[in-house]
Amino acid sequence: MLEKNIYRHLLSRAFDIPVTVTYWDGKTEAYGNGEPQVGISFKEAIPVKQLTNQPTLTLGEAYMQGIIDIKGSIQELVASAYRNAGSFITDKGFAKFLPKMSHSEEASKKDIRKHYDIGNDFYRTWLDKTMTYSCAYFEHDDDSLETAQMNKVRHILYKLHPTAGGRLLDIGSGWGTLIIAAAKEFHLKTVGITLSQEQYDYTLEQIKANHLEDQVEVRMSDYRDVKDEKFDYITSVGMFEHVGKENLGLYFKTIQKLLTTNGRALIHGITGQHQGVGVDPFLNKYIFPGGYIPHVAENLVHIMEAGLQLTDLEPLRRHYQLTLEHWYHNYHKVFDQTAKLYGKDFARMWDLYLQGAAASFEAGNIDVMQFLLTNGPSGVKLPMTRNYIYEQETN
Repeated sequence: MLEKNIYRHLLSRAFDIPVTVTYWDGKTEAYGNGEPQVGISFKEAIPVKQLTNQPTLTLGEAYMQGIIDIKGSIQELVASAYRNAGSFITDKGFAKFLPKMSHSEEASKKDIRKHYDIGNDFYRTWLDKTMTYSCAYFEHDDDSLETAQMNKVRHILYKLHPTAGGRLLDIGSGWGTLIIAAAKEFHLKTVGITLSQEQYDYTLEQIKANHLEDQVEVRMSDYRDVKDEKFDYITSVGMFEHVGKENLGLYFKTIQKLLTTNGRALIHGITGQHQGVGVDPFLNKYIFPGGYIPHVAENLVHIMEAGLQLTDLEPLRRHYQLTLEHWYHNYHKVFDQTAKLYGKDFARMWDLYLQGAAASFEAGNIDVMQFLLTNGPSGVKLPMTRNYIYEQETN
């Protein structure tokens, strides 16, 4: 009885929307004012100490394993917890229980492959045709996901204001969409680096299919291993979240060293605005091992210390929320197929991740930023305003 009273205390204050909770004894209670929007069912009790010490990990595992079921929108439920300042679910007290993470080259390779080398067949089922796995850019509300992903690639490249024949490095090049578009549409010589075997193999295929062997190169390489080269432009999309808190300074210093004098870099990644999101134990264990999300000011300190000049900073939080909603919509269609191939726990894990991530962006818990940087404050021939970007995007 005491255990259930503690559950009541925690759950009745966890969300800012009305919910119902069905406990392991079959009894249902309603919390909040108004018609319940989401229903939570517990098939068995979870030890209270686990629930309060590491709530996101404990609840996430319970959902994966079917101990908890949710009727209604997981995204709305998680967003309501983030909006509610007093929710035990978003309490950061769990940080003291997190293991120390290594971001050595070998550890980084292992972490990247655990996530990205699940297999191209898996990602192909719910990504769009471009195989782009990062925040899209929706110029119009009705843009398809594929259109929005290509909008994002061009938005990044337009910001660099590149000159044909220039050399571009993409750190964390994914499945190669950006380096191929940069070569085909902007006539750049491009190099992409990745630690994922699946991404590397796929990119090689795309380079050959587009007959770009003389313009595009992909390497299986860590960013720390790129030395004694200079690039006019550097892009890095969804990468700094993987380098680790202790390596953020090195990451930005590496970018500075690899840029030509007055070269430009567009760095795109997930951040927190008000404080560092840091590490979530569920995501770290099951989705992004080794992941660390810095806050904006943390990155800016490293950018300044690296000697780079901040030229533009653009938040794209709502774009990532919509991107994730597209991904979840696609994933929902193949949920049963995924469960059959990879197991139900795996399928429910990704279901929770995609909806939970959308909720984080919806609630403003996390953001995504594009940092436009220059290697030196003078002599950079960039337009005075962003207008040139929009003009090119609409032509």
